Amino acid sequence: MKLNKKAFFKIHSWIGIKLSILFFIVCFSGSLATLSHEMDWLFFPEIRAEYKGQYAPYNTRVANIRAAFPEGKIAYWGASNESYLCDIAQVVENGQRYYVFINPYTGEVQGSATLTFQRFFRDLHYFLFIPFQVGHFTVLIFGFMLFISMTTALFFYKKWWRKLFQLKIGKGRLAFFRSLHRLVGLWSVPFAVLFSITGIWYFVERTNLGGVSKIANTRSPSIEAPGLDSAVFATISYDIDYDRAVEAAKKALPGLTVKDILPPGSPGRVLYINGISNVPLVRNRANRIFLHPLTFEVIGLQEAENISTVTWLNDIADPLHFGYWGGLITKVIWFIGGMAISGLVLSGIWVALKRTAHYQKPKRKIWKYVNYVFTGIMLFFMYGTLVVRYAASSLSIVIISVIMALVAALSWYVFDYRLKKRVLLKENKA
Repeated sequence: MKLNKKAFFKIHSWIGIKLSILFFIVCFSGSLATLSHEMDWLFFPEIRAEYKGQYAPYNTRVANIRAAFPEGKIAYWGASNESYLCDIAQVVENGQRYYVFINPYTGEVQGSATLTFQRFFRDLHYFLFIPFQVGHFTVLIFGFMLFISMTTALFFYKKWWRKLFQLKIGKGRLAFFRSLHRLVGLWSVPFAVLFSITGIWYFVERTNLGGVSKIANTRSPSIEAPGLDSAVFATISYDIDYDRAVEAAKKALPGLTVKDILPPGSPGRVLYINGISNVPLVRNRANRIFLHPLTFEVIGLQEAENISTVTWLNDIADPLHFGYWGGLITKVIWFIGGMAISGLVLSGIWVALKRTAHYQKPKRKIWKYVNYVFTGIMLFFMYGTLVVRYAASSLSIVIISVIMALVAALSWYVFDYRLKKRVLLKENKA
């Protein structure tokens, strides 16, 4: 049966045009998320660290956190994979969550913030700030959309494998941008495959299709801890002997480099530690150690070398999706790939509008308003989250608002005003 290339083109165009605004937001936010830690380094001098070859004791670092936040509680401690970044401890004090920057070499608390670039872009890309799972599944659906958009393009683009270096120059602006769109699209195929497949995997995990989520995610065990009454538990995140806990984790899993530490969130929970070993590509959570928070007895253990295939697939999804598996070099490469796909959305819109502006009558633009409404909902919840949850400063909110306003104004100028102006000029000349 002969493939209907026009049908594939219509599907490709429908996804790129009808869902353009949301598609761009998802792709662009994901691209920025790959280098969000580096953005923090650029804009937060307090998060910068200078490698000194030896780490300060964990208990020293915790003592300094306690001095800075005496009424706080450590909810999460994450060590950076990059030597030029501080550890970040999430400390909750008086109902507010702070991201505390601890120099791992000196043990000094160098500063804190209620919101970081990493947190903002991960939340935006993760669920668009929209609650009730609506945002999560909206983003995850675009994993399917990206895969369909890529495959349909390859079907209708004749002998694309011969055009990997073909760029039309000197044949007009429309021909150039159409050719550029196709050329960038071809070279972006590996990234489109990677981003879409991992995105689809996230969908499978979140919906627990085939029991994947239960198989891949080891549950934190519960314990009986009669000595852990409310008074002890109130300060346990500061009182734990972290140096001893880390040694117990390394003894249970030789070769472990500890990365994340989560103190127990309730009296019946355990101290959770994870990190990296000699198993490549997997994320920190592939190695999990569950310890009794008072005796440091090993309650549970997951070793990356012995995990199931489903768990392994789950634990390579994040490093592959965000590109941090190889350090700064791979993050930069992934950033370029993500920006290329984001650019494809924009260039596809421009080419389509440019091609149709001269001979099509205005149509009902229901999908345009669907994009607008959904974007408006996203902005509503985003500002609410920034103000209520993150207590973002007025300056941060102003900066975010100005950047978004500039992007919106530039988009209107390029995709609406300029195109309409050129059409009117040609009609007047005719």
